[in-house]
Amino acid sequence: MDFMQNGNGVLESPVYNSNIMAADNQSDHQTVLLRIEKLEKQFGSLPVLQSVDVTIMPGVVTAIVGPNGSGKSTLIKSILGLVRPDRGTIWIKGQKINGDCSYRRHIGYMPQIARFPENLRVRELLYMIKDVRESEAKLDEDLWRIFALDKERDKVLRTLSGGTRQKVSAAIAFMFQPEILILDEPTAGLDPASSSKLKDKILQEKARGKTIVLTSHIMSEVEQMADDIAFLLDGQIRFTGKISALKAHAGATTLERAMAQMMEKGAE
Repeated sequence: MDFMQNGNGVLESPVYNSNIMAADNQSDHQTVLLRIEKLEKQFGSLPVLQSVDVTIMPGVVTAIVGPNGSGKSTLIKSILGLVRPDRGTIWIKGQKINGDCSYRRHIGYMPQIARFPENLRVRELLYMIKDVRESEAKLDEDLWRIFALDKERDKVLRTLSGGTRQKVSAAIAFMFQPEILILDEPTAGLDPASSSKLKDKILQEKARGKTIVLTSHIMSEVEQMADDIAFLLDGQIRFTGKISALKAHAGATTLERAMAQMMEKGAE
């Protein structure tokens, strides 16, 4: 398969490009849900994001991957409005983010490490979040049942184990049935059984048409769940497209080996 380079030198799958053009030409049928254009962020003298372009298609799982320090967390925090980019534009459902936080109602977010008010009980945390969200959607409590979290509702958050806190965080992310799910290392800290249940839930939501953005350092996990991939290295997007296309281009049988080749080339 031949690949193309865009204006920023990013390697792109022609299949991925054709999907984007189809979405642009059929906005009434399939609209690009999240688009990031020329995003830049610098902390002091350190450039963290450099002219980042990413298009997130609806109804698919897109993985943002890269080594530590590549800019993944800063990119996600920019989407969430937790970091203000120096330059560039983020569009959510055709709306340009410009200081208006109302777009966040469309997003469910699971951070890599959940930080809750330590003195609250689990049920008090739920009341607080429900009050803040003011959502009229029917609550999705599947993960509360799957993870058997009802027995934790009267416990103080600081007494919960790391794995249980992750389960609570996952349940909250899915609870309000958001159109977009952003999951940062979602299986970190979970035992194998709980990890499998969460991955099943992610794939179920994808089948229901949800748009899911996730990060993970476990490439076998990404390969299980994701359709598209955006590879960040040194704050720059080095590849966007289908996982199958990247493996074919690299001549690799697994995503892990394809990514290793990309990282070695980037270091040259």
